[in-house]
Amino acid sequence: MHTVVVVALPDTIIFDLATPIETFGRARLPDGRPAYRVLVCGTEPVVRAGPLRLGVDVGLEALERADTVVVPGRIHPEQETPAPAIAALRAAAADGTRIASICVGAFTLAEAGLLDGLRATTHWLAADALAKRYPSIDVDPETLYIDNGQILTSAGAAAGLDLCLHLVRRDHGVAVAADTSRLSVAPLHRDGGQAQFILRNPPTFQSATLEPVLLWIEENAHHDLALADIADAAHTSVRTLNRRFHQETGQSPMQWLGGVRIRHAQELLETTDYGVERIARQVGFPSPSNFRALFRRATGVTPHAYRTTFRGRPGA
Repeated sequence: MHTVVVVALPDTIIFDLATPIETFGRARLPDGRPAYRVLVCGTEPVVRAGPLRLGVDVGLEALERADTVVVPGRIHPEQETPAPAIAALRAAAADGTRIASICVGAFTLAEAGLLDGLRATTHWLAADALAKRYPSIDVDPETLYIDNGQILTSAGAAAGLDLCLHLVRRDHGVAVAADTSRLSVAPLHRDGGQAQFILRNPPTFQSATLEPVLLWIEENAHHDLALADIADAAHTSVRTLNRRFHQETGQSPMQWLGGVRIRHAQELLETTDYGVERIARQVGFPSPSNFRALFRRATGVTPHAYRTTFRGRPGA
């Protein structure tokens, strides 16, 4: 039987820990037999998990007999992982064991050197920190999960369930995965990626030099703006404005403006019944077709699909 070992590290996120336990633990083969044996191991007999204390029955030696290892996220992913856990993960990887992370569990895999040179994902709020801390990793903040074969990573919370269902499908086929998804009351595959959940260019972006012009863009994004208009509002040249934006935001002024408009459109899709034409006009896009194209490029889904996901059906 395929053995899945979930690693309970200090300050583990309980949701991330429970997801693989429940998903793999409830998966059944067509003849009714369990599809997986699930173990939870820890660095210590009692592991802190936010407001809870969890007792674990086995230690890190369980990784030696694992077919798949799952590493949940930690509440403080920036803190150093216990050295025995890093050593055990490296040894498991060297033995060819499949290793997957959920949410900011990617930081633990990165610390162990298991993501070097690979494309990986994590919760979108932590993606920049992961990329800056580990520049050898190709961090993709817009996808729900990434399968590199032996090493897999997933985005935050519910994306861990997406990853687990993907592994069930990979191990036992679509029928078993579909049955597992029904038990989880979750779709076997979700449209779009993590991009639709990202809060773009928030008005609270911290920047000492750009704060006035960022606030100005926030208030005037619905107007027909050119780069020169933004430079005038910032009381600087276009060249200087471009340099400051790239240095502090990683974007051009017009890219930032587009992100603000997308965020405003998301808010209207979530809170109003306005049609696409009205929303496009109200947030500053030149045409509905331009809005649809840029919205899909930014979020990975259409405006209609976004509204359905984040607002649902009236009366549902």
